[in-house]
Amino acid sequence: MAGRQGEAQARRRAEVILKVRAGQLNAAEAARQLGMSRKTYYKWEERALAGMLEALCDRSAGRPPAKEDPKDEQLGKRVKELERELEGRRQTEELRRLLKEASGKKE
Repeated sequence: MAGRQGEAQARRRAEVILKVRAGQLNAAEAARQLGMSRKTYYKWEERALAGMLEALCDRSAGRPPAKEDPKDEQLGKRVKELERELEGRRQTEELRRLLKEASGKKE
């Protein structure tokens, strides 16, 4: 149930659930109107109320933090590892150059 048909059915369910909560319908009548058992109606009502509660909770301002992609995290670790290796090689080359200069000056 995707798209407009699914949204229309969700709106209908929400409308009926709100009527029950407002005392305009009882659960048995709501279940009959929606073509489901009372037990199923109560499951939908519980889900709807939980969703509404979650939607109405305060949220921190701004964008939510981006979720790290495990592949990005692995690549970041590999980049840092290669940067350390490169820096080690640069230091080795610098030491060789300094040793070569020092040995050349003595002669």
